[in-house]
Amino acid sequence: MDKIIIEGGRSLKGEVNISGAKNAALPILISSLLTDGWNTYTNVPNLRDIQSTKDLLLNLGARIETQSDTVQIDAGKVVNHEAAYDLVRKMRASILVLGPLVARLKKARVSLPGGCAIGARPINLHLKGLTRLGAKIELKHGYVEATADRLKGEEIYLDVSTVTGTENLMMAAVLAKGTTVLSNAAREPEVVALADVLNEMGADIKGAGTSIISIKGVSALHPVSVRIIPDRIEAGTFMVSAALTRGNVTLLGCEPNHLEAVIDKLRLCGAEVTVKDGRIQVKGKREIASIDVKTLPYPGFPTDMQAQFMVLMSVAKGFSMISETIFENRFIHVSELKRMGADIKISGNTAMITGVPSLSGAPVMATDLRASASLILAGLAAKGTTEINRVYHLDRGYENIENKFSLLGADIRRVKT
Repeated sequence: MDKIIIEGGRSLKGEVNISGAKNAALPILISSLLTDGWNTYTNVPNLRDIQSTKDLLLNLGARIETQSDTVQIDAGKVVNHEAAYDLVRKMRASILVLGPLVARLKKARVSLPGGCAIGARPINLHLKGLTRLGAKIELKHGYVEATADRLKGEEIYLDVSTVTGTENLMMAAVLAKGTTVLSNAAREPEVVALADVLNEMGADIKGAGTSIISIKGVSALHPVSVRIIPDRIEAGTFMVSAALTRGNVTLLGCEPNHLEAVIDKLRLCGAEVTVKDGRIQVKGKREIASIDVKTLPYPGFPTDMQAQFMVLMSVAKGFSMISETIFENRFIHVSELKRMGADIKISGNTAMITGVPSLSGAPVMATDLRASASLILAGLAAKGTTEINRVYHLDRGYENIENKFSLLGADIRRVKT
């Protein structure tokens, strides 16, 4: 199992290219199940979750060709309606095949999903919505079994603004008879990106990016050629790294409009953030100001940036509080940060942080994807050597992160064990 070793204390400087967004690419690749013929997707990141998605689609009967960051998928011969446990357990987003399979093949058998251990993240809203669309749902032996002659448009209220739930129901509804209205829909850029791709395929979706999405069903969709949007969480991680190391980093190929909450918080911390022509430049200041953060659905501060920002607050001047409102188990990284000298206390869903002059390198263990990124940031800022174990989580969501940080001047390397 690989580990990453960092000699901390270096100020990061230079330019970094932001990869395509994992959380946009996954549902977009899966949307190929709704079409016949070859779909072409560019700017696809080379990640473990992307490979897991391709393995799942191949198992369902799709044909796939990959060259560099371009993935082509033809799902015209898909006849297998079962997504098996061995494939689905690796990644929670696998549940997104449920809606397209029911819409296209009239039936689906999908294992209950796995993924990072950051909370229960139930799929009850997916199933409730599909039932409203006319699907018959049964849970048997750890699988969701869904059948429907043809889904029918309906009004669906989502009790919680769920990203994957919104995406799953949107993909199911595009081939339903009549109009579906999703209320309290997720507004994340990744949802908008999927809606844009579906509309390119011939769907009739309006309101993506708002809390009410209207989907008028069509009889068939056609293949497309599209580019995956930039990864706002990867971008945010590198922005925090610049502020944390008092560096000067410019992000290339990003989408500043997707990062307004992160930009605002970094400026409040005292960092200098300049946005121009699709670039974001972040200059860190010697003194980092403490501020409070509360994670919220988009356009609020993203839960996927909470762990990274906690590292920044760990070395800020003064006292801060971070409240996590999205996932109940997303403070697992705190114990590892405390091993590095951070002063953090937990009360319910709130972390209370008293800034310390500096962190110190230590052996630590990654527990999930974003926690892994936070430990890398902590290692970059710490004095001494940090050894991060179980870094396989990183490969699910960050493309060549150690190489990108190395190009910015970090002393970081991956060691095969």
